[in-house]
Amino acid sequence: MERFPGFGRAVRAPTEGVVIAAAHAMVDHPAFRGLPSLYYALTQQRRAALGWPALAGNHIMLRAGDIVIALCHLQRGSVAVEVGQTVHTGDPIGRCGNSGNSTEPHVHMQAFAGPQPERASPVRMIFPGEPPRNGSMLDI
Repeated sequence: MERFPGFGRAVRAPTEGVVIAAAHAMVDHPAFRGLPSLYYALTQQRRAALGWPALAGNHIMLRAGDIVIALCHLQRGSVAVEVGQTVHTGDPIGRCGNSGNSTEPHVHMQAFAGPQPERASPVRMIFPGEPPRNGSMLDI
């Protein structure tokens, strides 16, 4: 995983909110570049059958008003918040990993209207400013 500069990097709360779910015990699996391996393809069906939490891997869900934001595929054991805890924008909440339905280390962030991802409607996210250039965020 050392080839992936994001693996193990801090993940910070994107907004103020209350933690309504936190999972941290799933193993980070090997990263698969190019065509997924047979092992990954076989385990993907099992995760899909287990539902959203298995697809999300290690994750945190924040309630911010009427919106819920999920941050998924975090590193095993890195979740630094507990259910019921209030977090503020920029607070460290975990580290980038490769758990759940993920072929290489990254953080999946999704917003939806309600605490049940399987039934909730997606919510549009808008980020101010310009996106960072590749590699420019590595020192943060």
